[in-house]
Amino acid sequence: MSNVDDNLKENERVTYRTGLHWVIFGGPLVLLCVAGLSIPSKGMPAVILLIVATIWTLFVTRNLQMTEFVITDKRILIQRWFTLKKFYDISISEIVDVEIYQPALGKLLNFGKIIVHLPKKKRVSFRLVNAPVIFLMKFQEEFLKIHKELQQEKP
Repeated sequence: MSNVDDNLKENERVTYRTGLHWVIFGGPLVLLCVAGLSIPSKGMPAVILLIVATIWTLFVTRNLQMTEFVITDKRILIQRWFTLKKFYDISISEIVDVEIYQPALGKLLNFGKIIVHLPKKKRVSFRLVNAPVIFLMKFQEEFLKIHKELQQEKP
């Protein structure tokens, strides 16, 4: 059970959950390959590069395991981890818009950037999210449900 699940309110249900995409390993993997291939010719600098690449890979692995994007029937919960944990709790009713950006490679491998627009022109963006199109569709479903309920409450 994750930290996001610990923050669910009573009668709140999770409708969608995703995390970061495995493409996050691209940078450390390239550095590991370069360092590994250059050890015979470069010696100690290549070993240092290999150590840096290994540490970077450990950070990325931790980030991949700990970062979570959850849509519930009332809010969006996002837990990020890089060097410090950061938790976002955004009520769906206060979100102005959610948009996604997928470059060509992102469309091919199914990853992208999610941008959450909040009131007063504030926005929060998250990169390398796995399956952002599905995230957007699930958000729109919950957004429409909440706004229908709000319309029914008004006389």
